[in-house]
Amino acid sequence: MATTQSTNVDPFAAVESLRAALDGAGIVLPSLAVDVGSPSLALVDLGRVRADVAMRLALVLQRKAPAA
Repeated sequence: MATTQSTNVDPFAAVESLRAALDGAGIVLPSLAVDVGSPSLALVDLGRVRADVAMRLALVLQRKAPAA
């Protein structure tokens, strides 16, 4: 579920944290980076991935999601 909540999270720290977590799950997002074009928004660019990588990511997230 998306949220409009804003926090003061450093996008560079977020990228490194996400990269480490994905690495632990055996998933690589080659284009994962901070979106330097909009620094005030602190955006993280997840980039483009192959369909099989997107499916693996979805499966990992579904396993970790709390029961609704």
